[in-house]
Amino acid sequence: MHPTHQIRRIVTGHDDGGKAIVESDGICPHVKVREGAGFVSSLLWVTDETPARVDLRQDRAARTIGVPPPANGSILRVVDFPPVTKEAEAIDQETLLKAMGADQHTHGGGTARHAFMHRTRSVDYAIVLQGEIDMLLDDSEVHLKAGDFLVQQATNHAWVNRSDKVCRIAFVLIDGIDPLDKPHT
Repeated sequence: MHPTHQIRRIVTGHDDGGKAIVESDGICPHVKVREGAGFVSSLLWVTDETPARVDLRQDRAARTIGVPPPANGSILRVVDFPPVTKEAEAIDQETLLKAMGADQHTHGGGTARHAFMHRTRSVDYAIVLQGEIDMLLDDSEVHLKAGDFLVQQATNHAWVNRSDKVCRIAFVLIDGIDPLDKPHT
């Protein structure tokens, strides 16, 4: 586990009689460092279906999964973005996308604006918990800081922390219909 990335995770459920209980309470053990970029990610929960099963009594984050949510599912994760370095920005995009489990052909073709550019077929809710960060889009960007909320709808993007402190963001990703695969009505 990464020493600076300890996220307390509490999971509730039901006992055999249907009474609400705490099933687990502790530091989330599912921590991954994205080599090259240095992002530290805690995977807190994953669902594989909608509506979500709430009766499984298992750690649904105890698995290997990339950035995108499963088909018809969702992901809850917290990511720490360190200040970006020239070495991190020089990473090969294809290598980073493979490590992220992201589709390598989702950035719309051509040259990506930044090595961190990627896209998932999902609605993403991002809540900036601490620090600040820039989200780059195809030809624009937005600056976010602690307390900001973002709703992202399957857009090309890159998270770039140009500050001198770590930025922590909580993400909920929900599988969606890819707007680039379906004609607009």
